[in-house]
Amino acid sequence: MTILPQAPETKAATGDLALAFEDLRYTLDSYRLSNDQRLAEMETRRGVDPLTEEKMARLDAALDEAKSRIDRLTLDRGRPALGQPQDGPGDPEIAEHKAAFAAYIRSGEAGGLKRLEAKALSAGSGPDGGYLAPATVETEIMRRLSLASPIRSLASVRTISSGVYRKAYSTTGPASGWVGETAARPQTGSPVLAELSFPAMELYAMPAATQTLLDDAIVNIDQWIAEEVETVFAEQEGAAFVGGDGVDKPRGFLAYPVAPEPNWNWGQIGVLNTGVAGGFANANPSDILVDLVYALKAGYRQNAAFVMNRKTQALLRKFKDASGHYLWQPPASAGAAATLMGFPVAEAEEMPNPANNALALAFGDFRRGYLVVDRAGVRILRDPYSAKPHVLFYTTKRVGGGVQDFAAIKALRFAA
Repeated sequence: MTILPQAPETKAATGDLALAFEDLRYTLDSYRLSNDQRLAEMETRRGVDPLTEEKMARLDAALDEAKSRIDRLTLDRGRPALGQPQDGPGDPEIAEHKAAFAAYIRSGEAGGLKRLEAKALSAGSGPDGGYLAPATVETEIMRRLSLASPIRSLASVRTISSGVYRKAYSTTGPASGWVGETAARPQTGSPVLAELSFPAMELYAMPAATQTLLDDAIVNIDQWIAEEVETVFAEQEGAAFVGGDGVDKPRGFLAYPVAPEPNWNWGQIGVLNTGVAGGFANANPSDILVDLVYALKAGYRQNAAFVMNRKTQALLRKFKDASGHYLWQPPASAGAAATLMGFPVAEAEEMPNPANNALALAFGDFRRGYLVVDRAGVRILRDPYSAKPHVLFYTTKRVGGGVQDFAAIKALRFAA
């Protein structure tokens, strides 16, 4: 009979990050002991005890909860308090914009913002109107999104002032060659250039507030708006960056044509098959992960990461190498990622679940492979009429995205 380690008496619910890591460590030890017991039972004629499988499922859910708790505490620790005082003295124009914006949000007084935008010859107002939020609000929203949105945190991010970002690339590579110091230089062929286009689509959220909250002078309006739109924007972006079809939203990296890795061409995502429909091979299941890693060129592997959801990650937690060491390792410190075979693991719930023909796992250098385009400016329209007695704030930002280097991302297909 396997004796599981005892969890510590104090719980991570107290908000202490160190206790959360301790809870994760004890849960992981219990999980691995149970998995060792499951593997030993598989070698017997009777097979795996259903109670062991049930215990593994409970511990797997506990691991997910422990990891999520650490992520929440890490994120919360980086947030300033809601009532944090405003920034100290700085640029008078920034301070004037913040004061005018606060007056608009709290009372609907738009005169100050109108004067500022007229003075700045502001353009780009959407059909629904609204006013540009101060740079502090935009910066705080983008900072939070970089923490909460897994693909954004991995990808390259570029801020633009127009509606579309265009990038030229060579389909054949530059023409070049070796010559002697005094030898003639024959004319080389011109590189063939093509263009990638990344339009910025409109993303919106509509947080609501009571007038009592808005009248409370200690509430930091910048911080409140950033907190309210953070989750909504992160969820919508996360889904679009993975599987968006490019219609009124960014195009996700799984929405591009795919091809078996030996037949891969530019414009496609190279894929490898697990060899089993909806799962991994029974014998040496982690071998395909090695193949996936080395499907990338060396220059991409240096900064590569795995992307998957928690159900796929649950399968990989059971894998061991030839020496009996687990391939999946928990995060080593606050803010760090779990690792698989030494590479970071980004948990994106928008990734498909393991199923027949599902592209449930991706691996690559997303900073080189995927581009997120943010159009500068966050606009907010105050609406005190549609949901009385609450005040709605129609908040919009424009964002686009797509693959910029098709050689930098590979996917694993759960198929024979």
